[in-house]
Amino acid sequence: MRSDELVRRVRAFLAEHDPATSERLPFLCARFDAGLAWVSFPVGLGGLDLPWDLQPLADAEFAAAGAPDVQPRIGIGLGMAAPTILRHGTKEQHRRWLRPLWIQRDVWCQLFSEPAAGSDLAAVSTRAVREQDGGWVVDGQKVWTSTAHEARWALLLARTDPSASKHDGLTFFACDMTAPGVEVRPLRQITGEAEFNEVFLTGVRIPDADRVGEVGQGWRVARTTLMNERVVLGGDLVPREHGMIGVVARQWRERPEVRTPAARDALLRLWVAAEASRLTAQRLREQLAAGQPGPDGSAVKHAHARLNQEISGFELELLGDEALRYDDWTMRRPSIRDWQGRVPAYRYLYARANSIEGGTSEILCNIIAERVLGLPREVTA
Repeated sequence: MRSDELVRRVRAFLAEHDPATSERLPFLCARFDAGLAWVSFPVGLGGLDLPWDLQPLADAEFAAAGAPDVQPRIGIGLGMAAPTILRHGTKEQHRRWLRPLWIQRDVWCQLFSEPAAGSDLAAVSTRAVREQDGGWVVDGQKVWTSTAHEARWALLLARTDPSASKHDGLTFFACDMTAPGVEVRPLRQITGEAEFNEVFLTGVRIPDADRVGEVGQGWRVARTTLMNERVVLGGDLVPREHGMIGVVARQWRERPEVRTPAARDALLRLWVAAEASRLTAQRLREQLAAGQPGPDGSAVKHAHARLNQEISGFELELLGDEALRYDDWTMRRPSIRDWQGRVPAYRYLYARANSIEGGTSEILCNIIAERVLGLPREVTA
């Protein structure tokens, strides 16, 4: 199918489902069923088996028509759970999970990191023990889980064979967050919010039908999730001056009294770096259309974190004392990261997390060195 044919299909759909008179949920369901959700997915699973690079074309047509959009409360469902399920899940799992996920009826979270297994994720100790009926009983603790308090499902990595090597003894599951034994507690951050949570799993029963991939192949499945996560965090397909650099550039244009020659040089350097990062992320996205995410996503995510921290720090210096005022320390459990609508001090504090979430920058540097640049593995004493 050519791009013009896809545009005609979208416009025919819009003629039949007028966005001005359609309710959001039925409209999104119809869009999924028509194969216009994620067009690169298989027919019957929200797609048309088309190249990934046609997705922005379809999205632009829907946006121009004022159609209801999928506004994910968090990118885990669309950006991480969906590609993992599609690649490693069964046909029954595709049917059961992908449609509710895309229309955002079911929110997903990620139960990976643990108090003693964050950067060294393969060292997770949460146990999944098989029962006689073939199901599993899970016990353990997870931490830094975004939006666990709203999630219906979770991507869960658990140890099923303690005698195997740490990478070989893992199995991947979808965990029902409403199941008995799942307890979610908020973790308050430096911003005052509690976007993250710790999750305690006590005797949680998971049917074998909710296992994703083969027993003992959890690390292989998890790598698919992790590589997509780094693309989600740092590789969105976005317009120029999107994100943190756009906020600062707008202030520069609207506030001539804060401009200095030194600040101009610093802003230009950051603007060019942000544009280079954006184009690199776009190239990565185009590469993904023909295959699966690889270690290159680590470089994009690393650059994204570093730039956000540099840009937010520059904003404080640009605005001076007024940028140090904080607007609201009220404890919230947000669904959407609204850093654009907050004060500069919030953006500065929030950006500190960018070098930790989705893989610490130190770990990403090792991945880049070993798997992208081909340097020797780090040797520790």
